Amino acid sequence: MSEHEEYEVEALEIEVSAQPIELYKVLKIANLVGGGGEAKFAISEGYVGVNGELEQRKRRKLYDGDVIEFNQEYYVVICDQPVTDPTERAPKKASADKKQPSAKNSAANKRNAKPSKASANKAPSKKAAKKPAAEKPSFDKTTGRKSLSF
Repeated sequence: MSEHEEYEVEALEIEVSAQPIELYKVLKIANLVGGGGEAKFAISEGYVGVNGELEQRKRRKLYDGDVIEFNQEYYVVICDQPVTDPTERAPKKASADKKQPSAKNSAANKRNAKPSKASANKAPSKKAAKKPAAEKPSFDKTTGRKSLSF
């Protein structure tokens, strides 16, 4: 027998909207597994073949025409969209002065920010009355602990 034998098998089509697409996502799209974790487990344990070879890379890129073998069934990836290159991520800027506040901190930053001139003209600012300085708590000289008063 030769090294490159061709076989004719019946394969079910799995239509995807973009290529390349990762192997575990194709298994999810085709409802061959319950979820992404199950798909990744099946791939890493050696239950999935791609184009006639055992595949253990969960994020292996699949293209139009690739054949997947899973549970003794064959599936072919179908995509009518052109291959798209992965978008390059812009390098992060190291300067702190141009750093944008994150969504988590934006509400806190708004509370702590000084009012701008435009907002100060719209509403008069109310200043809180200053409280008298609180007495410093006394310390016990033997233990070094603060004394409590009720």
